[in-house]
Amino acid sequence: LKRRMKEKHNLIFCFNFAPPKQKKKLLEELGENRLPYLTPADADFHQLWKTKYSKLIFKKSDAVPEELHQMVQESFLALREHNCFFQDLVRIKGKDFLTPVSRILVGNPGCTYKYLNTRLFTVPWPTGSHDIKYCSPQIHDACKALMRLNDYLHIETVKALQGQNLLENKQIQDTTVIDRKESFATSLTEQESVSKDQSSVCVPEDDRSLKNRTSYNLTLLNYMDPLQMLYLKQEPYFGMGNMAVSWHHDENLVERSAVAVYSYSCEDSSVQEGNEQELKGRDPAVWHVGLKVAWDIETPGLAVPLHQGDIYLMLDDLNMTHQHCVLAGLSPRFSSTHRVADSSRGTLEYILGQCELALQNLQTDSDSMALSLKSLEAAVVKQVEEIHNEVEFEWLRQFWFQGKRYLNCTDWWLKPMAKLEEFWRKLEIMTSLVLSEVRKEQQIEEQRNETISCFLLLLKERQKLRKEWTARCQSDAAESLPEDQRPECHPFWTDDNECNMPLPYDLEEVIAYLQNLVQWIE
Repeated sequence: LKRRMKEKHNLIFCFNFAPPKQKKKLLEELGENRLPYLTPADADFHQLWKTKYSKLIFKKSDAVPEELHQMVQESFLALREHNCFFQDLVRIKGKDFLTPVSRILVGNPGCTYKYLNTRLFTVPWPTGSHDIKYCSPQIHDACKALMRLNDYLHIETVKALQGQNLLENKQIQDTTVIDRKESFATSLTEQESVSKDQSSVCVPEDDRSLKNRTSYNLTLLNYMDPLQMLYLKQEPYFGMGNMAVSWHHDENLVERSAVAVYSYSCEDSSVQEGNEQELKGRDPAVWHVGLKVAWDIETPGLAVPLHQGDIYLMLDDLNMTHQHCVLAGLSPRFSSTHRVADSSRGTLEYILGQCELALQNLQTDSDSMALSLKSLEAAVVKQVEEIHNEVEFEWLRQFWFQGKRYLNCTDWWLKPMAKLEEFWRKLEIMTSLVLSEVRKEQQIEEQRNETISCFLLLLKERQKLRKEWTARCQSDAAESLPEDQRPECHPFWTDDNECNMPLPYDLEEVIAYLQNLVQWIE
């Protein structure tokens, strides 16, 4: 098998970038053969972890404070009881799919997290500086417990990174799995020399960098009951069995930031764990996290079992150099996956700031109160219209595409969204003012043509995205959702029901006019 895998090295490397037809062809060539992977039952498991997966840190449940376990597990159950978990309607290669896992995002107020072209909005955890009204005291307590878990995981992550950096500076790799009590992790607590093919020695980093890469600003909660799923995708490369989440790198994170995961599988006496000595591979009754080195067929994968209250950390660049998946067991499972989401373009503060920036080009006559633009320079028009598109398609439509589901937890986002929509309406006015100005012939021809050209490109993008979002809201997948989760196509208007809008929803005629105008000028 190893020889055959080497022969197919180039094909497999291309697999990750290849179109679906090539992927299908490769899997057909592999046939019944699969790449090797190890579990704790395998003799080489610990050595493989040390040399190839040392930035995965594991902490067994009995090393975590019991009070924290109780708070967090009660929060999971409370959120499920109040119907706060939802399947996301994500977009992959132009098609919409419902995720098999149900999710809810909890974190800093005003923070968002985007994955698979879907922006999730945090149910804010309680902070002193924000007035947050929850739909029930249980939801408040759940968010508070998750905030406490977040603080705990931050401290544990800092400890783990500091420990690894200290050893790496001495050219020694810390391969510690934090819990020293569990038998399968015991050998991972020993300090080993860094393998020649393992990570290079790190330069010490300052405290600010360490804080930036470990200060989790949100957690994506997951829930799935495998026995309620009609179909689960099979892991395709190693033959690991049913997958709850396919192989991936976590998206939208600060570079080299850690990810911390708290796992809670609702195990009971009806789900019996298999005898690891008799199994060839991972126990299908038990949830596992699977890991593999990205773009590498020489290194076997890992399948690490997860039980009630276990924690694992993915440190430093592990999320970039490796991929991970979640392998389903038989019992229902919750997880809280804490991340340092890239907030450069994903916070309410950011997008409100962008709106304020765009509106600096709008002025009001003190006498007539008429609105006009300060500048028609192409660069200014381009910046304003880009912000216009960002507000509409990255915020308003993303939020309302998820229906009214956030109201099951809190109404916190309604006021910010109303404010964003108010800004967006002013941006629509600014677009109409640009259109009015470029119709005039008094401008210098070259400047006018440059302005029209960049303006036209952004209106074409707006028209294309409006068509896509309208179609998505009417898709079979969208229609299959419960009414309170069904996507809303908002904002939407027609000439009849919204006569106060300065421009039509459908921009085809406006675009055609501008195209003719450009040709006439040329």
